[in-house]
Amino acid sequence: MTVLEDSPFVRACRGLPVTHTPVWFMRQAGRSLPEYRKIREGVGMLESCRRPDLVTEITLQPVRRHNVDAAIFFSDIVVPIAAAGIDLDIVAGTGPVVAEPIRAESDLARLRELVPADVDFVTEAIGLLIAELGKTPLIGFAGAPFTLASYLIEGGPSRTYLKTKAMMYGAPDLWSALLSRLADITLTFLRVQVDAGVSAVQLFDSWAGALSEADYRRYVMPHSAKVLTGLLDAGVPRIHFGVGTAVLLEAMGEAGADVVGVDWRTPLDEATRRIGPDRAVQGNLDPAILFAGWETVERETRRVLAQGKSAPGHVFNLGHGVMPETDPEVLTRLVALVHEVSGS
Repeated sequence: MTVLEDSPFVRACRGLPVTHTPVWFMRQAGRSLPEYRKIREGVGMLESCRRPDLVTEITLQPVRRHNVDAAIFFSDIVVPIAAAGIDLDIVAGTGPVVAEPIRAESDLARLRELVPADVDFVTEAIGLLIAELGKTPLIGFAGAPFTLASYLIEGGPSRTYLKTKAMMYGAPDLWSALLSRLADITLTFLRVQVDAGVSAVQLFDSWAGALSEADYRRYVMPHSAKVLTGLLDAGVPRIHFGVGTAVLLEAMGEAGADVVGVDWRTPLDEATRRIGPDRAVQGNLDPAILFAGWETVERETRRVLAQGKSAPGHVFNLGHGVMPETDPEVLTRLVALVHEVSGS
């Protein structure tokens, strides 16, 4: 067994005994850190994701500061679709904005197959990171087909997903073709990361909570399953995460996950009951709790840890990403608290 396979993070993902509950945070590398804001001055988000030196430094920053049990590769979910030919930009304060949204079959031609050479900067950055991280595992990640499709169809972030759902219901053949292509792109992108040496991968289906379970199973799950089962032989844990997905937890596990990420709305013991006893869970402190004072943070952290014991494995995390206004010192204290409480 390698050092990384024996790390608390990988062991928890596999449902094996651990010395303490491992902890990392979605968006742990980012705007909550002053050192991140400094290094990003004058550098666009897409450019940051394509520069191995910046990716390496930004990924390492929260590991140094917080003593988290895993690093997550610094990137963005739209990086592979930009590499596959889509004209887009990540606009500060808005998010990904697509110049020409995909609305018709003829638009599919602009989304070509992704080949590893399109993202060679990812391979280079992961090589640099593994040399620096030592015993700390690195998590690779990608956006899931549905969430990527929503950006491509809407042209940017959306709260209603009207155009996305209109295609899903009204043009099912086009929908299936688009998501199948996105699944292929995502699988290639994750394979590049696995081949470069990441210890686990996370598939972000951030906006799947906009769907009913029936629609998720019919229109989305087969494409997420194509990605997750395509990594079955990769030998690394596969984490599947979405927001507002209480009714989808069972299906998201069935899609091929080893670990199901749970947002803050569903207690982990209830989530485990829905997901089943064969998968670990990740989560799920409400990110807003970090603003409520240390007494509240400590109380709620102990609750999450206690409820996480019902699962075969538990990776402590927030129920979504770190908010930009979060005090980094609270995150550092939170990591120490999780280690202390779970290791006692």
